Amino acid sequence: MESGLPFFSFIAMAQDCKNNSEIKGLPYNREPCAQLWCNPALETQAVGAESSIISMEDVGAAASRLVRFAPLLTKLFPELQASGGLIESGLVPLKGAYPALAESASHGRYWVKTDNDLPVAGSIKARGGIYEVLAFAETLAERHGLLAGAADYGVLAGAAARACFGRHEISVGSTGNLGLSIGIMASAMGFRVTVHMSAEARQWKKDKLRAHGVTVVEHEGDYARAVAAGRARSQADPQGYFVDDEHSMDLFLGYSVAGLRLRDQLAEAGVTVDAAHPLFVYLPCGVGGAPAGITAGVKLVFGEAAHCVFVEPAASACFMTRLQNPEREGISIYDAGMDNRTEADGLAVPVASELAYAQTRHLISGVVTVQDAVLFADLARVQASDGLKVEPSAAAGFSGPRALVGTAEGQAYLREHGLLAAMPQANHIIWCTGGAFVPAPEYEAFLERGRDYLAAWQRPS
Repeated sequence: MESGLPFFSFIAMAQDCKNNSEIKGLPYNREPCAQLWCNPALETQAVGAESSIISMEDVGAAASRLVRFAPLLTKLFPELQASGGLIESGLVPLKGAYPALAESASHGRYWVKTDNDLPVAGSIKARGGIYEVLAFAETLAERHGLLAGAADYGVLAGAAARACFGRHEISVGSTGNLGLSIGIMASAMGFRVTVHMSAEARQWKKDKLRAHGVTVVEHEGDYARAVAAGRARSQADPQGYFVDDEHSMDLFLGYSVAGLRLRDQLAEAGVTVDAAHPLFVYLPCGVGGAPAGITAGVKLVFGEAAHCVFVEPAASACFMTRLQNPEREGISIYDAGMDNRTEADGLAVPVASELAYAQTRHLISGVVTVQDAVLFADLARVQASDGLKVEPSAAAGFSGPRALVGTAEGQAYLREHGLLAAMPQANHIIWCTGGAFVPAPEYEAFLERGRDYLAAWQRPS
């Protein structure tokens, strides 16, 4: 690929989908199109080939660690007692026809992975963030003999463990949800915690962290600057531990366990996944760690029968930018003319994680970009149809199927991979990533905004 920025033509295509006449201040008089860019580096045999992809043994070891910590989690969080300490979300069928997609039934079945309602942290970040805190705690516990003779890990809720953990500070840079997962988990275990929040972070997320005793440091810059500041401060503290969203393998492994969990949920629902029954997974993407980790786990479990698509705001498509420029490590959306101005705070990231890129660049089928207006509209749609409470970032995945089956690029992908005939037997999983903790007044404002867009698009042009 040339060293230029080939996606300028792609952005122009997205602009062509809009009618710029305004209706009562709304930006379009019909719904903007979701756009799909297909990844030319996709390798159908990438799993198991000579790549840096994690192994099934790695994922299994991560899942085992979570099982070991289950007794502790039930002590720290009463809401986990019913699940025996398991932090997992439901896989629920989408009610009715897929929204805003003609003949949706002919393209298979639609499901929602409700990470928007994950216990403890209320978002997908509960997977990787909590896992990394537990991995660090286990290292300390073994080093200091805290588990010697213990019947189970519940002993780590005791005074000796808390005193040990309290000598260490865990810090992280975040737009919001990762900070919540790290902050809530680490503070519950007795660690000192500092979360460096970027300008995009919602005030309620800062307030919630402070209510848990977490130190919140606010930064005027974007996500990348908050991460850099947090990393520098932690490196200066000999007792500091920095959760590095851009480079952490522990975060990545925590997310990858979702592949095993999804396998079990699909089996319980009687869903077959194979060449004749393809699986499409649509994942909102910020820096890329969570969707990449889940993609790695899903591809290890289902192989080439699974097709993973990332979804990003059109103003913050950092992972697509990196995929389109494989020779330009560290390339920013600003280099590509994007401005990072999006209401999807969890996805407002200028530079993709290099670890996530390296691990999954051959596994990702493509990237969908979406306008903010559609995020709000889908937030309102899914509340009305299914009663699901999601934040704007978490609504991104709903644009995935539209782009796959409703664009020329998507149809070309299906033809190229021999999937057209199998589509009636396909299963589509829309991964909702956050929303449960959004305060009622803010969520009502989201709903109102989404309903306004939908009403405007229904008026005659």
